[in-house]
Amino acid sequence: MRDLDKALADIFAIRSQIAAGTAFRGYGPAAIAATGALALLTTLVQFWWLDDPTGHPLVFFAGWAAAAVVSGALIWIEMQARSHRHHSGLADAMILQAVEQFLPAGAAGVLLAAMLWKFAPETLWMLPGLWQLLVSLGIFASVRSLPRTVAFAGAWYFVAGFATLLLSSQSHALSPWAMGLPFVFGQLLMAAILHVASGEDDVED
Repeated sequence: MRDLDKALADIFAIRSQIAAGTAFRGYGPAAIAATGALALLTTLVQFWWLDDPTGHPLVFFAGWAAAAVVSGALIWIEMQARSHRHHSGLADAMILQAVEQFLPAGAAGVLLAAMLWKFAPETLWMLPGLWQLLVSLGIFASVRSLPRTVAFAGAWYFVAGFATLLLSSQSHALSPWAMGLPFVFGQLLMAAILHVASGEDDVED
């Protein structure tokens, strides 16, 4: 029984090593572009119907949390389908690797929002810019298994995050545009990069 456990552990380790050295093709341009469209829709809805985002932070962030959940579901569904199509037996290991790469940034975003809401609500104006910075870090953490050019999307979110913090520091106000436009452009840029890379030799196999 001990030999069987060791053999299974060795197989798992080998599969993990192979997955770590294989380009991940689970992220699809269609789902990523759809999340950009959803960000634009959320921005417009809040601009038209939320008169005072700063005075109603719960409504403001609840809208973006809902958009994030839907976006995550879209990406997850397409990731499952594409991974099993492109990676076959390695699909589960590849998906696990992709989740592990982005999970720290995602968890930090959730915990940061909860902490600011609970202990420093007057600093919630910083959250949009901080979220953009965390997305940037998540993308950079995933670069080794994605097309190298996704670093441009990471760089965009990095610059946009600091720009959003700088602009918001003048008024300490929440703005649908400051939250939404960086994500709209960033997700569409990411989708374009993945679309081009899927037809070019931009991914190291």
